[in-house]
Amino acid sequence: MAKIAIFASGSGSNAENIIRYFSDNKNVKVVLVLSNQPCSGVLIRAQLHKIPTFIFTKDDLNERTKVHDVLKDYNASMIVLAGFLLKIPLYMIKAYPNSILNIHPALLPKYGGKGMYGMNVHRAVVENKEEKTGITIHYVNENYDEGAIIFQATCDIDEHDLPEDVKTKVQGLELRHFPSVIESIIP
Repeated sequence: MAKIAIFASGSGSNAENIIRYFSDNKNVKVVLVLSNQPCSGVLIRAQLHKIPTFIFTKDDLNERTKVHDVLKDYNASMIVLAGFLLKIPLYMIKAYPNSILNIHPALLPKYGGKGMYGMNVHRAVVENKEEKTGITIHYVNENYDEGAIIFQATCDIDEHDLPEDVKTKVQGLELRHFPSVIESIIP
């Protein structure tokens, strides 16, 4: 059985969508939700679904044992980043080769890298008068948003769209595609 650990920093809509998607799956289970934000909505969402949670600091993540030991305790075989904003340390990338996935709210390689998340991305897309945007689901490597691309989906941008409109369109793509793409790469 594939056991997924979800890392998230925010409200947790993508995490909850993934939890629901796999709730009746006999081959895939979300076993843990981890967050570096003690007041994040994702922790409440996980608890409502009876998924264990773990809160950690940036230092805990980089320290090499604390977070990694918890992942081992839950036998996590895959890590999914669902709105997680810290950089994944190299030791963890090596411990989970081709098993850490991220979703990015733009069509990489455009609008990726440090500082390009959430509304920062949507504002940049609108300011540059892009005609399309979308999502990119990719493997995580040692550089922000540079891992191998697994899947992309696009949506059109109307000339009158505000960044908030783009956000809504992109979130729709995230909710529609992220769980099935995760499922498609599980051996």
